[in-house]
This record gives sequence, structure tokens and C-alpha cells, in this order.
Amino acid sequence: MAADRSVARLKSVVFDVGNVLVDWNPRAFFQRHIADPARLDRFLGEVATLEWHTQHDAGRSFADTSAELIALHPDEAEMIRLWGDRFDGQIGDLLPGMAALVADLDSAGVPLYAITNFSHEFWPPFRAREAALLDRFRDILVSGEVKLVKPDPAIYALALDRFGLAPGEALFVDDRADNVEAAERSGFVGHVFRDAPALRDSLQGYGLL
Repeated sequence: MAADRSVARLKSVVFDVGNVLVDWNPRAFFQRHIADPARLDRFLGEVATLEWHTQHDAGRSFADTSAELIALHPDEAEMIRLWGDRFDGQIGDLLPGMAALVADLDSAGVPLYAITNFSHEFWPPFRAREAALLDRFRDILVSGEVKLVKPDPAIYALALDRFGLAPGEALFVDDRADNVEAAERSGFVGHVFRDAPALRDSLQGYGLL
């Protein structure tokens, strides 16, 4: 019964950004710069790993993390520097149907927010690039700015407080199940993102569209 009451109270939507609103694909970018597939696999699997990049999401500067990584992998110094110099190139287009979905929610008067794992250094140029979409959001919590990274429960608690939301009042949308599960434990109603049509169906089922 508690879950039913929670769903009935939904009034806002909190989005993830990468791979929910926009395509983030480091491999697609670096395969244009590293012709050898084996080297590409090594670079992304052993050098510029997701674990290494998460340091940026947690608030560390690219200057520091890249210097450390270049010291370990001097043969990949050029590609490591390219990660920071051209991070915007890793971010592709808006995912199909998402601009229209966000616009429809905004037009319906649904308060929109976001929690994103994103470097505080890489965020401003991306925010400017996607201003037409992101201006519809009332607030966006950027992990690199607050030095908390999903799925840390603290980032969800901070989001509820900063957005002025009570538990059960927001649907949280993320492509990673672990992030969604952590959000649910923190008081959000969760949706694991697969595509815009499935999300639209869920929003209609919750009465938000």
C-alpha cells in the first residue's frame, strides 16, 4: 500500500543526462582517432577506464587525473589529453524522442530536474550547447560540483532537499539499474530507461502526461 500511495503523489520527474537525454559514447569518438581495434580496446579497457573517468564526476580536475594517467601510460599521452580537450566530441545527439518528451512534460507543467554524474569542468560547455533542452529544467545537480556521485545515497538526499521534494513525489529516470535502485531506497519512484516510447508509456500510466 505504501508504494501505491507513493506513486499517487508523483508530481515531478528527475532525469539522468548521459544515455537518457543524450548519447554518451567514448568508443564512437576514439575509434575515429585510434585505427587499431586492439589498441582501442586496450585504451578504453585499461587506460581511460570508466573508473578513471569517474574521478572527474567526483570533482577531481582533469589536469590532475590526466597527469597521473600519462605518468602510468606515457605511450597514450596524446589520447589521454584528447579525452579532456575534446570531451564534447564523446557526447552525441539527443536520444530519439527525448526532446519532445521533455517539452511535453514542461508544457504540462510538470517540474523537471536532473541528477547527473558529470565533471564540473566539462559541464558548462555541454550545458551551453544543450541550452534549448536544459533551460526547461528548474535545477540540475551536477556530481562534480557537489563532489558526490551516483549511486551514493547522499546525492539523492541532497537532491530531494535542494529540489524541495518529499519522498514519493518524484520519478527518477536513469539508464543504470544500480542508480535507480539507490534512488528508490532514498525515496524516489524509479524507472530504468530503455527508450523514449517506454518512458512515455510509464509517464502516462503515472498520470504525468
